[in-house]
Amino acid sequence: MVNLNTQQTISNIESNFLKKDLPLLRIGDNVKIGVKIIEGNKERVQFYEGTILAKKNSSINTTITVRKILQGIGIERIFLIHSPKIDSITVLRSSKVRRSKLYYLRKLRGKASRLKQTFK
Repeated sequence: MVNLNTQQTISNIESNFLKKDLPLLRIGDNVKIGVKIIEGNKERVQFYEGTILAKKNSSINTTITVRKILQGIGIERIFLIHSPKIDSITVLRSSKVRRSKLYYLRKLRGKASRLKQTFK
């Protein structure tokens, strides 16, 4: 059994590393994520744009699965939202979905994989 004070200590330490400036991310959103990449002694930001298929919430370990189509091949990548390697996250477009995980998009091709856009 874990001591309650230990749990509080861990959550206090984690709260210092949580990002405060994150946008509201929902399943089905089309996002553009800036990832810091170090090449030699230079650092640059590379953008990854795609649709959020899944989201796992657990405070500092919150992750999102983003899928994009590149030259007809689907590429999925899992991002740790509160990681220092994530420079920026912008929501480009929101979609109306009725599922918490959009894994069915993996099987669909072309126009069938489009999601209905919502406007705010």
